[in-house]
Amino acid sequence: MTTAITDGGTEQHHNGGFIVSSPIHADDPTSFDAEVLRADLPVVVDFWAARCGPCRIVTPEVEALATEHAEKRKVVKVDVDANPSVAARYGVMGIPTIGLFRDGELVATSVGAKPRRLIETELGLAGVTS
Repeated sequence: MTTAITDGGTEQHHNGGFIVSSPIHADDPTSFDAEVLRADLPVVVDFWAARCGPCRIVTPEVEALATEHAEKRKVVKVDVDANPSVAARYGVMGIPTIGLFRDGELVATSVGAKPRRLIETELGLAGVTS
C-alpha cells in the first residue's frame, strides 16, 4: 500500500488500484489553522474523543465522507481532549460534532452519531459535489 497527499490535503492510500482516503488529524491549534482555516476546499471537521462511544460509531460515516468526493472536500478530525482550545473556540459542547468550514468559517454543524446521509443533509452537502 502506498500513501499520498492530494492537492486538497486528504491522505489517499492506494491499495491494489483502489483509492481509499483517510481523514487528516489536526490535534493542535497550529495544524487546525493550516488544515482547516487556510484550506482551499470546503472542510468537514469531526470533533471527537477516544473516550466517546458515539464518536466510534460515527467514525465509518466520517471515513466515508473522506472517501466520497475526496478531490472536492477535505475531512479533518480534531481530538477535543488533545485540542480543547479549538473545540471551545467553536462552541463544541457535545461530541461527536461534525462541522462544515468554508473559507475558514464554520457554516453548519451536525451533533451526534447518525448515518452519513443525514450528516450530509445537516451540513448542506446532500446532492452537492463540492
